[in-house]
Amino acid sequence: MENVTPDIMIKMVSVSVILALLFTVPALGIFLGIYWHTDNLVIGAIMGFSTHFVTLGFAHPLSRSISTFFDS
Repeated sequence: MENVTPDIMIKMVSVSVILALLFTVPALGIFLGIYWHTDNLVIGAIMGFSTHFVTLGFAHPLSRSISTFFDS
C-alpha cells in the first residue's frame, strides 16, 4: 500500500469509469432502441448482450489505449 500514490488511484478510477461506460452504454442503447421500436424484448436482449460481449472482447486493447492516454 505504500507504493500507491494519489496519481495512480486517480488514473485507475478514471480508466475504470471510462471502460464501464464504453461497455454498458452502447449495449443499453441498442437494447432499448430495439425494444422501444419493435416491442420485442427477446431480440433487443439478444442484440444488447451480443454487443456487450463483443465490446468485452476488446477490453484489453481499450484499457491499454486509455491508460497510455492518461500517461502522457
